[in-house]
Amino acid sequence: MDSEIKGAVAREIEEILTAAFAPAHLAVINDSAKHHGHAGDDGSGESHFTVEIVSAAFNGKSRVERQRMVNRALGDIPGQRVHALAIKAKAVGE
Repeated sequence: MDSEIKGAVAREIEEILTAAFAPAHLAVINDSAKHHGHAGDDGSGESHFTVEIVSAAFNGKSRVERQRMVNRALGDIPGQRVHALAIKAKAVGE
């Protein structure tokens, strides 16, 4: 996990993904400042994120399957509580 100060949504994303995938690497990057004043910016400072995750759970899965797994684990966060979520999911060793 990266060491920047995290908001509540970023911490929740980290906790959920850690529990679901036991990642070898996980970074939840808040991209919201880059989108300030744009569509989807709700003023919370937690509207846009990039998730970088490496997990054995993704072995043998396609890029689309990996993204679906992450979105499913996060429930209502993508699309409802977070405007945009970029997912970079890799299997261990990739």
